[in-house]
Amino acid sequence: MMQKRVKVKPNSKQQKIEELADGSLTVHLKSPPVDGKANEELIKLLAKKFDVAKSSIRIKSGATSRQKVIEIDGI
Repeated sequence: MMQKRVKVKPNSKQQKIEELADGSLTVHLKSPPVDGKANEELIKLLAKKFDVAKSSIRIKSGATSRQKVIEIDGI
């Protein structure tokens, strides 16, 4: 299991994940932060990046914040 600090930037023009020197991630999402759409897109993108099932990724804290801590099983 791995934990990562993630900074989310919703309403971006393109999707991308940037890994910072301290190991945290900045994730640019196209979705707006409404009705959990940005969180859904975040989980989908991270599952693809780390090659795990979407069910292996949980938002541990910061579900309604731009600063999140996510937990990834299977890594």
